[in-house]
Amino acid sequence: MSSLTTYDALDWSVANCPIGRTMEILGERWTVIVLREVFNGIRRFDDLRVRTDIPRQVLSNRLAKLVDHGILRRTPYREPGARQRYEYRLTAQGLDLYPVLIAIRDWGDKYLAGPEGSPLTIEHRDCGAPVHTELQCESGHTLTTPRDAVPRPGPGARRRANV
Repeated sequence: MSSLTTYDALDWSVANCPIGRTMEILGERWTVIVLREVFNGIRRFDDLRVRTDIPRQVLSNRLAKLVDHGILRRTPYREPGARQRYEYRLTAQGLDLYPVLIAIRDWGDKYLAGPEGSPLTIEHRDCGAPVHTELQCESGHTLTTPRDAVPRPGPGARRRANV
């Protein structure tokens, strides 16, 4: 099969593109920062505020959005003598974002880290080796460049109306 040409790609709508739809949820800087912290075990509102310096209303909005989209769930807790509050835990859908955050971190380490290196490393719990992302096809072949993949219309593809 040949790859799509630019002309072929222009025949297809991007209105239901999963990348665009995902970025509608994750595209704001603070959203990804909140996810980073929850993956690192920071789950309570006040702890998230202290750790990130995110404005209170922004944090509240980002947490609500992540809960509304099924990425986080609210779990009640109560400190002795205090009112009930909530901590935020990743759902299965949220856990599936882990490779995305690792890929973003890998890119940032490669292109944006200072001369002293990354402020945080992620290591495999069993062997201690650094964790990185790697793309593979379903047959197990590693992709090293975008040219190793070919975009094709999928089952949800829709032709553009004015073509």
